[in-house]
Amino acid sequence: MRVRTVCLGKTGIEVPQNAFGALPIQRISTEDAVSLLRKAYEGGMRFFDTARAYSDSEEKVGKAFEGMRDKVFIASKTMASDSEKFVKDLDTSLKNLKTDYLDIYQLHCAPKCFNEEDGIYQSLLEAKRQGKVRHIGITAHKIGVAEEIVASGLYETLQFPFSYLASDRDIELVRSCKDHGMGFIAMKGLSGGLLNNSRACMAFMSLFDALPIWGIQRQSELDEWLSFFEKETEMTDELRAVIEKDRKELLGEFCRGCGYCMPCAADITINQCARMSQMIRRAPSENWLTDHWQKEMMKIENCIGCGVCKTRCPYELDIPALLKKNLKDYKEILAGKEI
Repeated sequence: MRVRTVCLGKTGIEVPQNAFGALPIQRISTEDAVSLLRKAYEGGMRFFDTARAYSDSEEKVGKAFEGMRDKVFIASKTMASDSEKFVKDLDTSLKNLKTDYLDIYQLHCAPKCFNEEDGIYQSLLEAKRQGKVRHIGITAHKIGVAEEIVASGLYETLQFPFSYLASDRDIELVRSCKDHGMGFIAMKGLSGGLLNNSRACMAFMSLFDALPIWGIQRQSELDEWLSFFEKETEMTDELRAVIEKDRKELLGEFCRGCGYCMPCAADITINQCARMSQMIRRAPSENWLTDHWQKEMMKIENCIGCGVCKTRCPYELDIPALLKKNLKDYKEILAGKEI
């Protein structure tokens, strides 16, 4: 096996540095999802991350691993803001996942570092005391919040966006987690689909004590990630060149496609339209020039400027301005500008 093993801090959880993010399986049938999950296990993956917010993802994970609970590590999340909702979410997750415990239970997309004075944190501790949760974690999107979480010493794992587009501050966060004995789970390792060189992504992750959870929806995607169990993933000069090129093209203000800004009052598909300039240049352009996407992009002209999307964006992007910038570029491409 070529993939290195990582340990999630003081949890003692040791798994291959190649894990399954189960958000995308909510978009496929139960039969296809179960098949995908089982093949992931057979191929070497041992860590599976899901959430209450991912519609039926938990149920699919539960069905896939029924009868083999001790062979996999399962993490889930709750967006609850009070103890009553927390208990309800946890019980639902345990039922869906067909288990009496979760290896890691995480507060989902935390707006702040919840501490001992917060009821939701006490609920986490109580769940751990009851044995329903073995380790407590938290996920965040804002670097300042993430730094406060690490410094607090209250959580065993942190999940945060991390890819080779990471800033120096992001990298320092990962190192700080290690220094504090905290496990680091890397989400958005492909930056919402903007990165398309899996070798470069995997090689970058291998430089850190980080567990990437790749969002997987198709067999072809799974095959690509499983191939790294058989081939070297070390950083090379060739891959450094790929990374440097992508960083020059993509660093700065860009949409990760998370969708937390949705829904839009003007029915704009923000999480695609706000990053159209990048997607049209990094995927077959004809996929983004169809009648469907032309109509979707033109909806930007109906933006009422309410600013609700800005308040929801975990990256604090000026989304209305970003949409207009992408629409201008898109119209120029339709008019004949070279991509």
